[in-house]
Amino acid sequence: MDILFAYILMAIMMSMLPGTDTVLIMKNTINHGATAGRYTILGMATGLTFWTVIAFLGLSVAISQSVLLFNIIKYLGATYLFYLGVRVFFTKSKLSLEAAQDGSQRSIDKSSQNHYKEFYLQGAISNILNPKTILVYITFMPQFINLNGNINQQLIGLGLILTLIAVGWFLILVYLLSHVKKLLKKPGFQKIFQKSTGVMLIGFGVKTVI
Repeated sequence: MDILFAYILMAIMMSMLPGTDTVLIMKNTINHGATAGRYTILGMATGLTFWTVIAFLGLSVAISQSVLLFNIIKYLGATYLFYLGVRVFFTKSKLSLEAAQDGSQRSIDKSSQNHYKEFYLQGAISNILNPKTILVYITFMPQFINLNGNINQQLIGLGLILTLIAVGWFLILVYLLSHVKKLLKKPGFQKIFQKSTGVMLIGFGVKTVI
């Protein structure tokens, strides 16, 4: 029980540390509204669930031990983050939070809804192609597994706990962001945030391959 509590505490701390997921969720929530942020979270949860299944099948260790496979995932992930960063940085037209939440502008809402699939894919792909996620499953989780018990069941349980904690934290973040309307509506803030987000995503992409 003490081991489980320690794992939950560590998982909370890991989820709250700013990273690629945080940047993507903040970007989509601020520029396109809370629903966009939630779709990004759903994609993130899908990516974490994917690696939970992979770990259960024993492939995460095989991938980590294969330099070729690990590097393929690493460079694909870095390229995708770099692409997102450049795209965000140079995007001129953006949907403000006010417009996304204004029911009278139905055409804008409809346009935003067409992009929800893209927000979901951003969250999913960024996690599936993140080599650091693999390392979490092969270095962090095993420290909390009882070798005398059912390892597969424990691995699935720990993976689900991590996913639920991450989803819970990011839902809180989206809620807070969607309620800080006065600051987020300012064009100057949105412009600075958009450029900063692009730089951070590019930075995470570069950091991934270092």
